[in-house]
Amino acid sequence: MIINMRKRTIVTSCLNLLGITPVVLAGGSGEKQEGKPNVIIFLVDDLGWTDLGCYGSQFYETPNIDRFASENLMFTSAYAACHVSSPTRASILTGKYPATLNLTDWLPGRKEFPFQKLSNVKINQHLPYEEITLAEALKEHGYATAIYGKWHLGEDPSNPMHHGFDVHIPDWAKGWPNGSYYFPFKLKGMDGKDGDYLTDRLTDEALIFIEENRSAPFFLYLSHFAVHDPLDGRPDLVKKYQDKLKKLTAPEDPPFLLEGNPDAPVRISTGEAGLMLKDPAFEGYSQLPDKMVKIKQHQDNVQFAAMVESMDESFGRVLKKLDELGIADNTIVIFFSDNGGMAAANFGNPNRVVTEGMLDRAFSTSNLPLRGAKGWLYEGGIRVPLIIKWPGNNIASEKCDEPVISVDLYPTVMGMLDLKMPHEQKVDGTSLVPLFKGESHLKRDAIFWHFPHYSNHGMQSPGGAIRCGDYKLIEYFENGTVQLFNLKDDIGEQCDLSASNPGMVKRLQKKLHNWRRSINARMMEPNPEYVPSE
Repeated sequence: MIINMRKRTIVTSCLNLLGITPVVLAGGSGEKQEGKPNVIIFLVDDLGWTDLGCYGSQFYETPNIDRFASENLMFTSAYAACHVSSPTRASILTGKYPATLNLTDWLPGRKEFPFQKLSNVKINQHLPYEEITLAEALKEHGYATAIYGKWHLGEDPSNPMHHGFDVHIPDWAKGWPNGSYYFPFKLKGMDGKDGDYLTDRLTDEALIFIEENRSAPFFLYLSHFAVHDPLDGRPDLVKKYQDKLKKLTAPEDPPFLLEGNPDAPVRISTGEAGLMLKDPAFEGYSQLPDKMVKIKQHQDNVQFAAMVESMDESFGRVLKKLDELGIADNTIVIFFSDNGGMAAANFGNPNRVVTEGMLDRAFSTSNLPLRGAKGWLYEGGIRVPLIIKWPGNNIASEKCDEPVISVDLYPTVMGMLDLKMPHEQKVDGTSLVPLFKGESHLKRDAIFWHFPHYSNHGMQSPGGAIRCGDYKLIEYFENGTVQLFNLKDDIGEQCDLSASNPGMVKRLQKKLHNWRRSINARMMEPNPEYVPSE
């Protein structure tokens, strides 16, 4: 029963605090579990849709992931349930939309500021205890469970050990490393030596877990801090990309473009924004007039490129270990990212100014041809890489363009393992198993987003979105503006069809509003401290 399992995790946590290492026995017996596939979720932080060679990058080198994609099922319309970290991570582990969980922003969340017309919704500050996580569900079936890397779903006592994990390294709940990616890491439980790199060390620890549990079914959640800032590439790889960049011809188009707020009283077209780049008022890298910010247009950041390749090396090492142990053909492997790439700087402090010398620390990548970035409801903020290996059932060398989303991963794993949801648990996601069985579409109408907050990345109004077939509607909460795009014809979301297709707008808004009501999504209230800008 879940309640007994939770007692066991509490006891395990207490033993760890006392310096006693508990022995983890799969299924409580230690016997080899025949026929139960292992499960690995390899989650990358802030990896954009085009940050891999197999998804179109011409600068970053990811040979291990590219090879994996060529041999397994690669999704080209996969989405994170949110454009920032914590909500997507909660959706992966519970199979529920962030709005269902009332965990719709990164933890602890953005501060309130006077320029906000609306107040941010107050959210749960940890993953609710009553939610049965994928780790807990698998633990009930004899799986050893471990998370290595980023948690970001609540501080103690709501740590991974209270949500179904036997092991968590390091003991750190924030969404970024405590310092840098170089040793000393200042992360409890993560030792090392001079010259060690965090991505490599997390992989070392994960490989030990795989080795120790090779005869029992295991669930490994390798949740890298990379490629989230601070943008600290491994020195040998930084040098490699510095040399590579010197040999490339510089692009003729501008390195940054301006992006405005579509919910502002005066909406600025892409063409107008391009002309503004010549205006001295829009020089520099800060929050600019008319609530505009700059978006990176080129993949040329050598620090970020090095971080991407070291992450690829980590993935390759995991696959190699599975082969060496002879368990690759009995291990489900899911590669995913928690949100889009950071093509726009983090302006959690609205007064932040990024100097020219800090550009490679503040802007990580370009999401082109997608519009926007982490923190946006445009495709650049929510469309991400997803590649899945299901041994014995895989559709090799195939690409799937069916829209899928992070809430689908939990029911997918349970379906692949032929396991029922524990205790009649209901989830929002849909199993992707039919797509591996020859079906071209899933039996659902739409997927949804709900973000009742102001984002650190840019000056976009809070809002929500729906994708239904080829159409995507974004609805903003400050002034009720809507945008409608046909993603099949306009993946870059440059042609707003809301005025020319009011029927589709009405239809999708009705679906979006009905969905919000069905899950009791929290909505924003007027900000009593609001001070209109001049």
